Amino acid sequence: MEKEKKLPIRLQGNALDIELRKIGKIIERMADPDIFTWLNRSESPSQTDIYRAATIVADRLCGSVTNPIIRNAQERRQLAAIQNWLETRQYRKLVGQDGVKFDQMPPGTFCFRMNVPINLETGKVINIPVDVAIKPKSSSMDELPVFLEAKSAGDFTNVNKRRKEEAIKMSQLRSTYGDQVQFNLFLCGYFDSGYLGYEAAEGIDWVWEHRIDDLAGFGL
Repeated sequence: MEKEKKLPIRLQGNALDIELRKIGKIIERMADPDIFTWLNRSESPSQTDIYRAATIVADRLCGSVTNPIIRNAQERRQLAAIQNWLETRQYRKLVGQDGVKFDQMPPGTFCFRMNVPINLETGKVINIPVDVAIKPKSSSMDELPVFLEAKSAGDFTNVNKRRKEEAIKMSQLRSTYGDQVQFNLFLCGYFDSGYLGYEAAEGIDWVWEHRIDDLAGFGL
């Protein structure tokens, strides 16, 4: 009979123990002592310490998995609210197969997740995604659509980390198409004065989802 194949164990006994201790020390240096409170103590952790740390780690792991799911669902809901508001006012939705570029949109139309080309300082042209492009009914064919970015947040921390994203996008649009660009935010959730002040300083306006009728202030 053919002998069973096994992976060779290169480290045994004291050698294996030494290597495992090295790994343990690396983990200790990377670990958060506010969570793993026993790292700075000589005595072993209690069951309460271990349970508390495990609960925090599990909560953070669940958050890292669920937050993108919740954020995507929130965005779909926000876009649905915008679509309903526009269609109630006789705007027509353009879809991908219509093949209409953002600067060719007829007045009275809108489109979701449209790519807009911008010029980088290097001379390279790239596309940046815009959540919503709306061509006001009263606009002419040579006018740019109104751009909206749908944003939702469950706490104040993440939005202040991400507030530069919109400012960079606005700067890129302006450098390519001039100061007539209208790039605004459609907000739901926790956005504090620090975030709003930062965006306002960049010339970015916003509408709260619970006050969706304020979209009319953009000429819609």
